[in-house]
Parts: sequence; structure tokens; C-alpha cells
Amino acid sequence: MCRWAAYAGAPIFLEDIVSRPGHSLIHQSHCATQCHSAINADGFGVAWYDERPEPGLYRDVMPAWSDPNLRSLTAQVKSGLFLAHVRASTGTATSRNNCHPFVQGRWSFMHNGQVGGYDAFRRDADMLIPEALYTHRKGATDSEALFLVALAEGLDDDPRAALERASARFIALARAKGALPHLRMTAALSDGRRLYAVRYATDEAAPSLYYRWSDTRQGMAVVSEPLESDEGGWTEVPAASFCSFEGDAVRVEEFRPCRLALAA
Repeated sequence: MCRWAAYAGAPIFLEDIVSRPGHSLIHQSHCATQCHSAINADGFGVAWYDERPEPGLYRDVMPAWSDPNLRSLTAQVKSGLFLAHVRASTGTATSRNNCHPFVQGRWSFMHNGQVGGYDAFRRDADMLIPEALYTHRKGATDSEALFLVALAEGLDDDPRAALERASARFIALARAKGALPHLRMTAALSDGRRLYAVRYATDEAAPSLYYRWSDTRQGMAVVSEPLESDEGGWTEVPAASFCSFEGDAVRVEEFRPCRLALAA
């Protein structure tokens, strides 16, 4: 599975999350400790917000640890809100269009996990994306499709409910045509103003997710794995939770798409 990290708060250099910590995202790309695969080398990406409403985006297919351009960019760019991701493919091709984060308008989205048996219903999943949004379908991943369906379900108005409805539709497809596990995910998403994250699985193996407020940085880090092995203050997000981050405040709400999938 993939690893990711997100940050919201006072502007910092991207490298303060992506590459400088002892267990930074780049370190996790070749030495992850809390996922099935220690190596996440099928591409990487960073989406960051600055003065414009739409995020900047840099993605490539190289392993994150071997790209000097990534280190240079993260050492020079400051942002008060960014998402970064290292990818371990669950079946789709290694290509730039399949690398996270995915961006549409002011929204950015990244995902760790899988929709069980996705290859068996990829066409059905694409059919859930309205025509107006389908032109933005650039890759072949379940993650990008889930993002576009969530946009169609009303991400602008209610991010939790929209992602819950979109997840329910994918769970229903996985139950009908796919395989176990029907859905596992942690995801981070942002509209450039707030940062949101979710942890969920239809089984007992929800991917790991933590957050920590730093008084020194005056910012919130939300991560797949803590950034320092000996650093305290990390809070593990419970499974079946949707989190909204604003300053040092965290609102945790229930996230239960299975109920919607059963009612469909």
C-alpha cells in the first residue's frame, strides 16, 4: 500500500514533511513500517496551495528517493497546505497519470488502499463519473475514479457525506462484481481552505492514519506513519472516521458508507 503525508498551518518548506524528518515520506518510500509493502516506488506526487485557489502539482514515476528535482522543489517551496504521496501500485500501470495526488479545480485528493477486484468492474466505475467530469479522468486507478465520483456527489457542499456516498457506490460494485476486501482506505483531500482525512475499511484492516499538532511549526501534520520514531504527541485516527482539521482543532465524525451500500 501507499504512504502519504499532508500538512495545514503556518507556511513551511515542503521538505520539513517530505524529506527532512527521520521517518519522512521519502524515507517511508523505501522503508515503510506500518503497511504490507516496505517499498513504495511506483511514483510520487505533491500538490500544494499558495496564492491561487488551484493547487500546484508535481508528479513523476521515479522512486521518490531517487529524484533530485523533488528534493530541490521541496527545499525551495513553502506552503501552508499541501499533500504528498508515494505510490505502491495495487494493479494499475506505473504512469504519471496514475500518481497521486489528483487535482480538479481547487480540490486535491490522495488515497492509500484498494477497492477489491477493481479490474473486474473498471468500466462500471467509470460509468459512475458524469460526462461533465469524465474529461478529467486521465489515469486508470480506482482512486482517481473515487475522487471524481465524490466531486459529483457534492464534495463542494459536504465533503464527508459526498465521500461517504461515493465510497458506498464503489463498495456496492465490489460486492457485486469484485472481491474482498471491498474497500480499504485512508485518504486526504482539500479545497485549499481546509484539510480533511478519512480512515475506513470494510474489514478489520483499515490502513494506519495519525495526526499531530506542532506548537513550534504552528501546523497540523496528518500522516500514514509518524515522521519521527521517538516523537510523542501523535494521535491515531480510529477506523470508520472522517476528520476535519482547522488550526489545532480536529473534528472527528463517523464514516459509515457500508450502511448506504446495503440500502442501495
